[in-house]
Amino acid sequence: MSVFSDFNFKGVKALVRVDFNVPLNEQFEVTDDNRMTAALPTIKKILADGGSVILMSHLGRPKDGPVNKYSLKHLVPHLSKLLGGNTPVLFADDCIGEQATLTAGMLRSGEVLLLENLRFYKEEEKGDKAFAEKLSKLGDVYVNDAFGTAHRAHASTAVIAEFFPKGKKMFGLLMEGEVASAEKVLHKFEKPFVAIIGGAKVSDKILIIENLLERATDIIIGGGMAYTFCKAEGGKIGSSLCEDDRLETALEILKKAEEKGVIIHLPSDSVIADKFDANANTSTAPSAAIPDGWMGLDIGVNACEQFANVIKRSKTILWNGPMGVFEMAKFQHGTKCIAQSIAEATKNGAFSLIGGGDSVAAINQFGFHDQVSYVSTGGGALLEVFEGKELPGIAAIKNG
Repeated sequence: MSVFSDFNFKGVKALVRVDFNVPLNEQFEVTDDNRMTAALPTIKKILADGGSVILMSHLGRPKDGPVNKYSLKHLVPHLSKLLGGNTPVLFADDCIGEQATLTAGMLRSGEVLLLENLRFYKEEEKGDKAFAEKLSKLGDVYVNDAFGTAHRAHASTAVIAEFFPKGKKMFGLLMEGEVASAEKVLHKFEKPFVAIIGGAKVSDKILIIENLLERATDIIIGGGMAYTFCKAEGGKIGSSLCEDDRLETALEILKKAEEKGVIIHLPSDSVIADKFDANANTSTAPSAAIPDGWMGLDIGVNACEQFANVIKRSKTILWNGPMGVFEMAKFQHGTKCIAQSIAEATKNGAFSLIGGGDSVAAINQFGFHDQVSYVSTGGGALLEVFEGKELPGIAAIKNG
């Protein structure tokens, strides 16, 4: 496996898989460019070496071939701006075929070519070998920098690597950072190791919790899923979110944790509301004694303190999922408290990895993103890593 930083791209056409699946408004302007800015260090290193860059990505979920709404041509002005305005950014209105081949063939050092949406071809998601081979002919080396799609065995993320020899396929800087951070938490962690797992459903997080029971010293459970655990233990949770078909699962997790000496922390109290609404009436109650007609929408003050104490004494921290409905001001205190505690622990030497769409949104919203060790760009991909799965996009380069 080549190390990207040591590779000299002078005179080389680098075919780079990026994740430019960004939101656009009705004027086709980019409204959140985090995924684009995440790929900039990789693009700039290739250009600085004297190479040229051919970018390929998907955008949205087009059903029947080319649709203007999902065309990557809309990203060209923003990409040009991000690259400083002086780097030529060309566009090919197809990702394979004559125009793509000719434009890629004439690409000069210092230039960037953005290919049209890969998913305009059904072959991309099917992992079609012939399609992957056509893409591979556009570049001299293959760089995968799209961690957000690494869990998909698509043509451009996994299959394409077969067409490049060892030394000519590698992770980009973003992918290297993602893989190194995940490996540090999974395999090179220091104890105490706390995993903070939130979100709505236990069913979404069973595999990640079971895998973490082999590693973590403490698991903090918050968000809607906490009430399934509270009810499983005999608590009264009012009309809080609960997966009744997962009560046995919750008890099994608690039993396994006890057997392995892992401490599971459930919120001692909750901020409760009389309806799911930003303007609802609120109160507080023990999480296992919520009155009928009320629902828990955030962890309470005591739970915040309880969880903060666990986090602040930790050496390794993984955070996946919010503590409540942080999008509503009345129910954001718990999630903000977690973000703040992680930042403090990091300042004191802990390694902290934030992953999953909501946790990333929260750490950014509360302004702590630059005070933690690593913020992952791949929600589903990171979740699968922590479930113990090998991601096709990573395996294709590591094992190739």
